Amino acid sequence: MAVKATTNFADLIHKVTASCLIHPLTRPHLHETNEPESLSDSENLEFHDDSDSDLEEEEQTYRELGHKKLGQNHEEENSKLLQRVKNVETLLSEVFGAVGALKLAYVSMQAAHSPWDPQGVRNADVGVVVELRRLAALRERFRRGGGAPQPPAVVAPYEAVVEDFKREVREREAEVAELKERLRHLGGGGGDRMKKMKRMPSARGEVAAAPSFELFESCMNQVKHSSKSFAALLLSLMRAAHWDIAAAVRSITGGATTLSTASARLAVESYVCCKMFQGFENESFYISGMLSCLLEPEKHRQDCFAQFKAMLSLDPPELLSLLSESLFGKFSAKKYMKIVHPKMEEAFFGGLEQRRMVASGKHPKTEFYSEFLVLAKAVWMLHRLAFAMEPLPSQFRASRGAEFHPEFMESVGGIPGGVSGGLVSFSVTPGFKIGGFVIKARVCLVSRK
Repeated sequence: MAVKATTNFADLIHKVTASCLIHPLTRPHLHETNEPESLSDSENLEFHDDSDSDLEEEEQTYRELGHKKLGQNHEEENSKLLQRVKNVETLLSEVFGAVGALKLAYVSMQAAHSPWDPQGVRNADVGVVVELRRLAALRERFRRGGGAPQPPAVVAPYEAVVEDFKREVREREAEVAELKERLRHLGGGGGDRMKKMKRMPSARGEVAAAPSFELFESCMNQVKHSSKSFAALLLSLMRAAHWDIAAAVRSITGGATTLSTASARLAVESYVCCKMFQGFENESFYISGMLSCLLEPEKHRQDCFAQFKAMLSLDPPELLSLLSESLFGKFSAKKYMKIVHPKMEEAFFGGLEQRRMVASGKHPKTEFYSEFLVLAKAVWMLHRLAFAMEPLPSQFRASRGAEFHPEFMESVGGIPGGVSGGLVSFSVTPGFKIGGFVIKARVCLVSRK
């Protein structure tokens, strides 16, 4: 029995050693057992009999633990992959949103070019830049974290740029509001006055049964108001484009003139009226070669007065939409091309889109061109009324350096009230003689040296 027990014990030691070599880990409960180190033969025999099943259970337990650990690793990897997919999906949705917003901003910029809208172009440009920067930030975000949200330190510079653009937009809006307010003061009444002026023709049309000096004088007053308003608009655009106003005034007046807001506006108004009244003595402003006033003078006068009454109740855009190929449309285009130089238009609006439209026979629906059409219609109506009268009113202008004559001139700048002995610096608007009546020329005076 002693030999058999010793053999069994040796076999047990061999199997345990082989198991330890195959499975280096040991079961915790084997380490924690409190069994005595010496075992009886019967206990050794009992342990020998159950050793194979214990080893199989141990191997099964380790397999289960390994599978469980492997499953946990797979779950963690799947969770990370799922989170990355969600981040990329979120990033793609933001990219598509930014691309859509960029497209809308670009479309807005194109729409602001025709008709020309400077403020709209600036706002659309800010929108385009913001969306481009947003796309750049999304690209950097994808490179850094595969779509994960950026840390505040990365986003902060772009937010600062957006705030700078917003502040610039607010400053531009304030500047535009200031220019509009200045224009209202320079124009002597602004929008309310313009609305009143536009209502004046229809009121006159109700009582105008025949051409008269009073009617002609009323039309001339409307020309004066329109020229003041358009000259103020031109001057504000010159200042906004950073033109040398002093040099512009000297080129118009032909000499040194005290540069104040009033004198600068009068000089620009003189330039505008000089261009608008060129060719006034001809029945078509030399647009066509007709000679109806000579061949059929009575019929021509009736036709002119009929045209005058028909145009009273129509606004200039409405008039052009009905008679785009009429003499008035050609007159407006011709005068616009003479007054607004290409360099002037490019400085004001950044391009020559309006000029190309006018040259092609179209009429832009911009605020600037609409303001010009108010003046063009006033001058054209005065011209139609002049050629409906008998005798034909004669136009006169005060030349530079001429002495001031209060019966023919009205001082609107320079020496207050037209001090005796004053000289004409430049003529602002022409005067007219109709029989024994006179409509005074508006002039700017200087003192005699």
